[in-house]
Amino acid sequence: LSECDLYVSNYDDDADMKSVKENFDRQTSQRFDEYNERMIDKRQKCKDQRDKDIWLPKNYFKRLNGKIISRKSGKKLSYVCVWVRRWCCTCLGSGQRFMVCHMVTICFYYCCLKDAGIAEGVKVGLAKVTKIVTQLSSNTSINIPTIDVLQKMTTGISANDVTLLGIFKTIDINGCGNLEYGTYAEFSTWVQNMAKPFRLRSYYAEAAEVTKAFADAKTGILTKAGKSTSSLTTAITVSIIAIVVIVLVMVIIYLILRYRRKKKMN
Repeated sequence: LSECDLYVSNYDDDADMKSVKENFDRQTSQRFDEYNERMIDKRQKCKDQRDKDIWLPKNYFKRLNGKIISRKSGKKLSYVCVWVRRWCCTCLGSGQRFMVCHMVTICFYYCCLKDAGIAEGVKVGLAKVTKIVTQLSSNTSINIPTIDVLQKMTTGISANDVTLLGIFKTIDINGCGNLEYGTYAEFSTWVQNMAKPFRLRSYYAEAAEVTKAFADAKTGILTKAGKSTSSLTTAITVSIIAIVVIVLVMVIIYLILRYRRKKKMN
């Protein structure tokens, strides 16, 4: 036995076994090829869907030319929120996710309130600043910076400073150091003089217009938010009512079955 090869196959020269092995190898290779083709097709579909999901928001923001969350232009904020709402409604099917998307859209609106109010308040405030300085220096001709130059000096102003006095102070702090020894030196002097509370006591109307512009801008965004999310609120209310009705029906069916079971047992 030690000299014999115990593992020598008795079917190596068998024609039928060779045919069976060849058929097995061919069928196995064919199945692997089919599996690879299916996997390639599925991978391509997943890749196309992923590219589509990435392309949708990028293309939308590209069409708005990157002016969506700009302090200088708050006109397109509502379009972004409408797009967020529609995109989420397309991607999210369940009621809970739908409600979450609704809340995210509302939060986006409220986050944009402050920036829109600041932009509008500063715009009106700068116009009043130039008007006041022009009136005060009516006897002398001075060079007044353009609105674009003044807007750069008010960059980063907080919501609490969007008042006539706050805008004067911001220009004094951010810009007048660079304007004291140039073409706008006299303008810088007037701004420094007016950046004091008692100097603006006679300009209540101008100060009220700045405050009103700030408040009206925020109110406008809130109105757009209410209009664009009213349909979502209605859909959520209907969904909640439907869920409650379904739960009540299930409870009633359970009580009826339980009553019948007890009746049979008795």
